[in-house]
Amino acid sequence: MPDASAVLSHETRFRVRYAETDQMGVVYYANYLIWMELGRAEYCRSAGIRYRDMEVDDGVLLAVVEAHCRYLHPARYDEEIAVKTWVAKANHRMVEFEYEIRNAKSSRQLASGSTKHIFLGTDMRRVKLPGKYLPLFGITSVPART
Repeated sequence: MPDASAVLSHETRFRVRYAETDQMGVVYYANYLIWMELGRAEYCRSAGIRYRDMEVDDGVLLAVVEAHCRYLHPARYDEEIAVKTWVAKANHRMVEFEYEIRNAKSSRQLASGSTKHIFLGTDMRRVKLPGKYLPLFGITSVPART
């Protein structure tokens, strides 16, 4: 597994698809949450870990328990979008990602947001994150046993 501790943030770029726009010609608001998911998955991938591997190999699921998005300016069809993703807070039971969504050409901030996740096992019960994933989320200490 690569040294995930070196990943402080990751930027993902893509173009707005026509299907993502609404009748007003701007990106439909719910798509920003999808873009956050894309940024989150690519953040993990840049650290050498795929969501799928966490689920299949270790039975660890990341369940969204909170999502926030602050919309500042509209995005439009065919604009290039940059989603910057980083871990804001994490411990052995949860992780919170933050996002900055910008127009890649102008650097104008379009939105900001966050998502909070808990770690679940395949039985949908809370679990502690396996040690090999701790650096990915910036967790440096092992919790004391009680």
